[in-house]
Amino acid sequence: MTIAQSSNLKKARYIMIGGFLGAGKTTSIQKFAQHLDQQGLKVGLITNDQGAGLVDSALGRSNHFPVEEISGGCFCCRFNSLIDAAHHLSEATRPDIFLAEPVGSCTDLVATVSLPLEKIYGEEFVVAPLSVLVDPTRARRVFGLVDSKRKLSENVRYIYRKQLEEAEIIVINKIDTLTEAELVVLRKFFSTEFPDAQIYEISARQDQGLQPWFQTTLDSKINVSRFLEIDYQRYGDGEALLGWLNSTIEIESLDGDLEFDGNQILDELARNLRSTLAEKDVEIAHLKMTLTPINDPMEIAAINLVRSDAQPELSHRLIDPLEDGEILLNIRAEASPETLDQAVAQTIESILHSKHQLKSRITHSEHFRPGMPKPTHRITS
Repeated sequence: MTIAQSSNLKKARYIMIGGFLGAGKTTSIQKFAQHLDQQGLKVGLITNDQGAGLVDSALGRSNHFPVEEISGGCFCCRFNSLIDAAHHLSEATRPDIFLAEPVGSCTDLVATVSLPLEKIYGEEFVVAPLSVLVDPTRARRVFGLVDSKRKLSENVRYIYRKQLEEAEIIVINKIDTLTEAELVVLRKFFSTEFPDAQIYEISARQDQGLQPWFQTTLDSKINVSRFLEIDYQRYGDGEALLGWLNSTIEIESLDGDLEFDGNQILDELARNLRSTLAEKDVEIAHLKMTLTPINDPMEIAAINLVRSDAQPELSHRLIDPLEDGEILLNIRAEASPETLDQAVAQTIESILHSKHQLKSRITHSEHFRPGMPKPTHRITS
């Protein structure tokens, strides 16, 4: 049964929110989902990653939204899985809106995801314009608007720029971290470099400026005449420079009656990983973790680190101490996967074992570089 048939011929709106690693996609999507829920609309979330065990999925479920996770490749390469995920959500809850978060190192999403949805599955979906979120500090460094020693490699910067070139909507996030003068310069730069894009300015964390952007994505349809010219070899080379690590770690006190502060544990793990990777001259693209009591995924602490010289930020806190818990750890960085794996092992030993005398057990671990993107479809006319 198609989505249209299952919802009495009413089309579901598909909204894809992209952007580079650490741009704030997950926070923005959760705020969007909450907004839609308050309007009485049913929402389905679709998360995506090169590997399994996503922090993004855990956060969505903790907020009581139905989530489908597509792992093992980005939407463009797992297009059929994307359709299956939408069907599964439709059968379960019949969403009015699908909010989809693609992998943060992917581009060419209009030609390989949005246009195929519109052209092949137009009876089921109304496809919204692609929004691309921007971390302003990362953007200013990538485009040389500020001096910085911490820059992404040339082919990674190529992906970053291409993401913005294909955006119909550019969303400058985290405006609370900028002065008005800095925001004026960045706004002018984007207006000049990407003149066809609508530009919105928000702080998802602070609930600033969200309503106009939300409304545009709900009222507009994709421009089917726009597509990206892209060098796939360079795109693949850029992705291959990034190391990926996903781990699931169960922890508990040596004495089952002793409790520990889960918020403190996450903060110390993030800071130790940052220091360990800095010693290896690794530029972190995004590090994020959640900690939940075992068998209680609705209680959650979450922490983010979006650059090597940034501070870890706890976005969700646990109210009570824990006796045991499960950590989801996702790292994306310009480093070999082996370097990331070694850093995690070192941090587990230093923070969990030596400092806090906790027992740990890794129940899932994978570290790798993304392979060459091979889209299922690519429509350019």
